Amino acid sequence: MDALVANEVNYATVGSPLTGGTRWDKPMQVSFENVVRTFGATPALHGVSLDIRPGELVALLGPSGSGKTTLLRILAGLDIPNSGRVLFDNEDALKLTVKERNVGLVFQNYALFRHMTVLDNIGFGLRVRPRSRRPSRKEIRRRALELLDLVQLSGLEKRYPSQLSGGQRQRVAFARALAIEPRVLLLDEPFGALDAKVRRDLRRWLREIHDKTGHTTVFVTHDQEEAIELADRVVVMSQGKIEQIGTPDEIYDEPNSPFVFSFIGESSVLPVKVEQGKVWLDEHPLDVASGKIPNGPAQLFFRPDEVEVGSDLPGAIVGVVSALRRHGGARRVELEVGDRRDHIEIELPADYRLNVSGRISVRPRRYRLYPAPTPNLSELIE
Repeated sequence: MDALVANEVNYATVGSPLTGGTRWDKPMQVSFENVVRTFGATPALHGVSLDIRPGELVALLGPSGSGKTTLLRILAGLDIPNSGRVLFDNEDALKLTVKERNVGLVFQNYALFRHMTVLDNIGFGLRVRPRSRRPSRKEIRRRALELLDLVQLSGLEKRYPSQLSGGQRQRVAFARALAIEPRVLLLDEPFGALDAKVRRDLRRWLREIHDKTGHTTVFVTHDQEEAIELADRVVVMSQGKIEQIGTPDEIYDEPNSPFVFSFIGESSVLPVKVEQGKVWLDEHPLDVASGKIPNGPAQLFFRPDEVEVGSDLPGAIVGVVSALRRHGGARRVELEVGDRRDHIEIELPADYRLNVSGRISVRPRRYRLYPAPTPNLSELIE
């Protein structure tokens, strides 16, 4: 979204009267009901339904083209669905103008006014209110200074955006969005333009701010680590559909599809087959329960760090070490496995002794088994 649109929503929004506090008294529930959005012949959202609880911090997580930003734009009033409903506390939000929705928006490009000081940027949304509802200059200044303290930038009120670091600018953008006392706070890849360390610091800071203010907050990200660390619940999206909704623990530990398993965290996957309740890799039975997976081709997913290793484990995956590399405080080991020489990765302590071309047995401690996807017609033709 460009800065002009960001400014229109962030600054010209109708807000509630100032309460003098930093907490929205009545967090709002947001609901999507069977929302469909297409762009010409291209579908962007396929009947998305989602309830966001009052005061909840929800992450919309997915790769580019998954529909997460389209969903956020519809929530903000910057886009209109082809069909379906959007509700703010059971009120039809699609009948409300952008101003009437009273949302605060924060983007990765900050969208700050370069010619204004930090304090003026924060207070702008209050200064442009209609005269009948506009606070006094003294009250606007008090509120802006209060928010500046909340985002831990006290003493910088006279600086201009060009005199701030990227992390400081993003904090000013948050303060500006909060100044209008929004009914819901929307964050679109808010840390995308920042380096890794600043992103980590701001993630912790954002969680603290959310716990203090209690806003219903929705943020879009493609960074699964960011979503898991920050959100109360994660909405994993793919190709315009919701794949799974759950707490970070549920999404990470109980992924309901191969897409969610491979997108959340790191994973290794092997093609296997299920026959009469047993799981086979080529002609070797594995010490893996088949559960309710039907006979036929399947996929075995597991995390690189959730394995048991040895020289001759019964029912294990036997592989040949093809590469070794340092991975933080551990060592990442790439193995060639099976007749097809499939590649998997495991993670071992950095001091574990291994040599390239050596053989090793691997047994997943935790895993998920899914039926193999059915190839589509074009794949069969190729």
